[in-house]
Amino acid sequence: MSQHQMIGYIPGETFIHRLSGTTKLLTLILVSVACMTTYDTRFLIGTSLFSIILFKVSGIKWSDISFIVKFISVFSVLNLVAVYLFSPQYGTVIYGSEHIIWEGFGRFNLTQEQLFYEFNLLLKYISSIPFVLLFLLTTNPSEFASSLNKIGVSYKISYSVALAIRYIPDIQVAYYDISASQQARGFEMSKKASLPKRVKGAMQIVFPLILSSLERIEVISTAMELRRFGKNKKRTWYSSKPFTASDFLVILLSIVIVIVSFALIYLNGSRFYNPFL
Repeated sequence: MSQHQMIGYIPGETFIHRLSGTTKLLTLILVSVACMTTYDTRFLIGTSLFSIILFKVSGIKWSDISFIVKFISVFSVLNLVAVYLFSPQYGTVIYGSEHIIWEGFGRFNLTQEQLFYEFNLLLKYISSIPFVLLFLLTTNPSEFASSLNKIGVSYKISYSVALAIRYIPDIQVAYYDISASQQARGFEMSKKASLPKRVKGAMQIVFPLILSSLERIEVISTAMELRRFGKNKKRTWYSSKPFTASDFLVILLSIVIVIVSFALIYLNGSRFYNPFL
């Protein structure tokens, strides 16, 4: 399997890579809270542009994230469509007005308010998801474990989460290896095959993938038990990074972003910025 199809830690020497894992974790949490609590379009556009700039600074190539971005984009679009299908008039309820663009049937009128509300949802995805990807792609899993432990999470839980993240590329490798084996046996699962055949082929991959994963989990857990993992209440971390001036500056900037988010909620009188007033 080619490297660009895998999602996992990508070593680098950029400003973002040099930040402490604790800093990146706190930034992810704070910015996510800020983006999720407000529907102020101006704020979300700003954070969206900021997240795109950070990707440029990180030096991560499009080929490294193209698969996961396309995957997330498909589900984001499906979610936006589902929002309209289940609540086509929700935007008019939020903004207290109705400007009809297209007269549909029944309650399925297309309004400016509904489009504006769903545009804000799209901005939420654009502003928050890149921070998650940046964290996963620029943070060493072992350092991530030490970051969780630094903010009070048990080192056993921290280490388990780090193992899960470290295991993501291994799962991808196993998936493509099993897929290649199935296709070598005559099971067509490429784009040439029909959708039912591709679904059936995917199901034939899942079962051996689960078995191989369980086997690997057993090997890892046995190895950890033999090394007396969990015997002591505390542990040191080989990959832990000390805080620098850059770390404090980034955390301060994250706190400012949260304050701006809550300040806009106060100024707007609600979580929503209403241009229809």
